Amino acid sequence: MEDFAAVIRGWRRKRHLSQLDLALSAEVSARHISFLESRRAKPSRQMVLRLAEVLEMPRRDRNMLLTSAGFASHYPSLPLDDAAMAQVRAAMEWMISRHAPYPALVMDRLWRLVAINAPAALLMGSLSIREGDSLLDVLCAPDGLRRHIENWPEIGYHTMTRLRMESARAGGIAALDQAAQHLAGLPEIANWRPPPQLPAVVPAIYRAGDLRLSLFSTFAQFSTAEDVALAEMKIELMFPADPATESLLKALPTAGD
Repeated sequence: MEDFAAVIRGWRRKRHLSQLDLALSAEVSARHISFLESRRAKPSRQMVLRLAEVLEMPRRDRNMLLTSAGFASHYPSLPLDDAAMAQVRAAMEWMISRHAPYPALVMDRLWRLVAINAPAALLMGSLSIREGDSLLDVLCAPDGLRRHIENWPEIGYHTMTRLRMESARAGGIAALDQAAQHLAGLPEIANWRPPPQLPAVVPAIYRAGDLRLSLFSTFAQFSTAEDVALAEMKIELMFPADPATESLLKALPTAGD
């Protein structure tokens, strides 16, 4: 594990801040930041948390920063099936189940499907995608999801951009970077260019046999979450982008049919 000096220096550079920039934001002297990065001074636990906040580090990395400075972790990391997470699970289930008849799903930081509602299970099941699968694997596989997306070059381009942005905000996530690099190397994505007039939303158009669905998405997160994994989860709510898709989704069989 890297020591505190190396970690804080790395994060400062990731955020494109000078020692003076970081010092001003953290309300300390540039000399103190210099001493911390050169190992001539050791930070207090409060200073570690303050610097992590200024650098907008994800909670997972704030815990790692604390550990590198010799302190215990600050943010909890509980499995979703822990008893203390019962209300969180209920909130997730409430949101995605009530989104029916439209598809909804919950993903972790690596785009693994944590939970899906009945319409999503029905539609993704037809594409051999199940709860627990990684959407990164499905998107990058030649015989995966991309062959069912009618406007794949456009969706692939936007997905690549989103992966890069998520990774950058988190200070770098290897799995997201690798997936983005893979997508960037595909000729159909590398050659795609956004149109001069951008639409309000970019729907993904899915095809499976005679089935054609045009869907756009919105994302929700637990903005007040202190738990590491929970703060990284995303709830994706899909909506019909045209009347035909809306009618088709409303005609889907319910779980009891």
